[in-house]
Amino acid sequence: MDWHKLINENQLEELTERSKERPQLIYKHSTRCGTSSLIRSRLERATAPADMDFYFLDLIAYRSLSDKIAQIFGVRHESPQVLLIQNGECVYHQSHGAIYMEEIAARNMRA
Repeated sequence: MDWHKLINENQLEELTERSKERPQLIYKHSTRCGTSSLIRSRLERATAPADMDFYFLDLIAYRSLSDKIAQIFGVRHESPQVLLIQNGECVYHQSHGAIYMEEIAARNMRA
């Protein structure tokens, strides 16, 4: 899996715009949380949809960006958490042990 590091609001704006052409997934990860490490590993071992871009947000280092994501997409902040962005909107989100690549792929409206 090819993670793009999400570190600023400009990238967030770009991925939101890009979501009109191609699904974008944001993964919020806490470097202080064992569950986050487990979920990241689970995602990386799974077969990722080829038509989707994957963004990794270290929410300890970039908490204000995580808060901005919650505000823009109307999704309460959790960690670990995934948000699937399509057509500029969050069409699916999940957190903790409920995060599975198979479920993300199934929610991909362009698949």
